[in-house]
Amino acid sequence: MAIEQKNLGQAAFTKNALAFYDWFVLKMTCRYVWRCPNEDVLAFYQQHLTGNHLEVGVGTGYFLDHSVFPVSRPRVGLLDLNANCLERTATRIARHTPEIYQASVLDPIELNAPRFDSIGLNYVLHCLPGAFPEKGIVFAHLKALLNPGGVIFGSTVLGGGIQTNPLASVFLRFFNARQILCNQEDVHIGLVLALEQHLKDVRVEMRGAVALFSGRV
Repeated sequence: MAIEQKNLGQAAFTKNALAFYDWFVLKMTCRYVWRCPNEDVLAFYQQHLTGNHLEVGVGTGYFLDHSVFPVSRPRVGLLDLNANCLERTATRIARHTPEIYQASVLDPIELNAPRFDSIGLNYVLHCLPGAFPEKGIVFAHLKALLNPGGVIFGSTVLGGGIQTNPLASVFLRFFNARQILCNQEDVHIGLVLALEQHLKDVRVEMRGAVALFSGRV
């Protein structure tokens, strides 16, 4: 897979774009277009978040910032290909002294660090090139970073096989045409099968156009 193709989705996360991300994407688009308010994602976080956590595709760190860890001094890792996202999130959650890793989930990952008990993959899959099962390779790469019994959880916007409102259809066409999203062929069963290929105890819940998913090693 060409480096340029890998970078198309994450390249949209410039410093200027990140300044508006929480408001435009999380507070407006997720609630009114994808019909999945942040409260639903945060509740899902609280079900799976551990005190030894790696966040992958960190965005602005909104969900980490608003989550309550089950321990007073959690170990938090941040992994992303985009240096802007890593910098912004690390600053936002500096109170947790996060470990910083710059890498692509589309490649095998070696961190030379202790493994984690939970990995968050929030609003990442729909930005990755290709469709399931191709992009499902990320679950193989990430589960190698987990301790036995660890959990991978997250969310993704599906682009096929779902009922969408007119505005969501416009957003899907617009952002897929510009390759900011790559999810026109992402369907519920494709996500489930990709998860089950690499993980066990797989669960997928729908909130509007958003799939909340989890699986364990």
